[in-house]
Amino acid sequence: MAATAGALFTSTEAASATDGDALAVEREAARLDGALVALRRDLHAHPELSGQEQRTAAVVAARLRAAGLDVTTGVGGHGVVGVLTGTRPGRTVAYRADMDAVGPADGAGGASGASHLCGHDLHTTIGVGIAEVLTRLRERLSGRLVFLFQPAEESLAGAAAMIADGVLTATRPSEIHALHCGPFPVGRFATIAGIGMPGQDKGQITLTGADAPARAQRLAESITRMSSVKRPTDPVDLQQLLADLQTPGGPLARFVFVQAQAVGATVRVSSRCWPEERYKEVRAEIRRRARALGPATVDFPSAPFPAMHTPRREGQALERYLRRTLGTERVVPLHAAIPFNGEDFAHFLSRIPGTYTFLGVRAPDSGIETSYPHLATFNPDEAAIGHGVRTMSAWLLTRARL
Repeated sequence: MAATAGALFTSTEAASATDGDALAVEREAARLDGALVALRRDLHAHPELSGQEQRTAAVVAARLRAAGLDVTTGVGGHGVVGVLTGTRPGRTVAYRADMDAVGPADGAGGASGASHLCGHDLHTTIGVGIAEVLTRLRERLSGRLVFLFQPAEESLAGAAAMIADGVLTATRPSEIHALHCGPFPVGRFATIAGIGMPGQDKGQITLTGADAPARAQRLAESITRMSSVKRPTDPVDLQQLLADLQTPGGPLARFVFVQAQAVGATVRVSSRCWPEERYKEVRAEIRRRARALGPATVDFPSAPFPAMHTPRREGQALERYLRRTLGTERVVPLHAAIPFNGEDFAHFLSRIPGTYTFLGVRAPDSGIETSYPHLATFNPDEAAIGHGVRTMSAWLLTRARL
């Protein structure tokens, strides 16, 4: 892992830049680079599963208090909220960073135990870094910034729990923003204006009769074949996935990804669709296939977990900002949702507008498998921390003064 952070501008860009916020952020962020890398390594060495983020939350709260933020802990579990008030009138803008680690059941390729295979240690570090940088630039800050350090993202429970605890009604942000590690070269940002990430539907089928276990196995295989996409299994597949995500109207404009597992006479089903209106037809087809194989009870106990929809207006505003401050070569617009992952940031974006952006964490000369979250080979470049802190600090300053 590289331990040096990337500057927001190259020396040539800095010489011609007119964005005073970004230059001020660069000055302060450079002083924090080493401490933030050390923070990430500490969090990485102490991963905590969803709902168990006690140590991580304590570390975050201590850093925020030391920086001078107003801090509240225990929000929606181990959630931490830090509020930074500027010196000028302006809007209230929120930033979300998730804190939990990946469990062994959610890693791929030999992962075991709790581990930060989704980059939440980087997300948390970047959130702390933004807060520390902007505290030093309080005289430039209009309005308020609200930092939400969220527990239990991997279990898709933390965002709803923080909202149920009143975090949005207490702080009343006008919009909310977030980054997530992605398999792009370090220093690049992949935007998803008007796109998002799929939700998830879960159900269970119980077959009856003497041959129920055999029929359950056949049914699971039949339901799995409903998928229009397959999970990547090697670097070639991963590269193709990235190409498809960047293709307007491409093969991922509409998709169904279904997983089914037979356990005795029971089949457990999980599906992701885009657009999410397709869950109705997927459920109907699952019922049809189940009943075609004999007596069966099909149960979908709850509505699908909601898809995350990113507003087009805010996403395009961020894309324009990134192109202006970073250059077009460091901005990667995506035109489709990743079929295999969900995000409980959906709950925040269903209530207030905002952006969700992928931060490139692929080190130079490294294989794509080192930067794809949830793989056991995930090994992000620590230089991404500096890119995230610098870019999001300057962006939040801009948004708060609108």
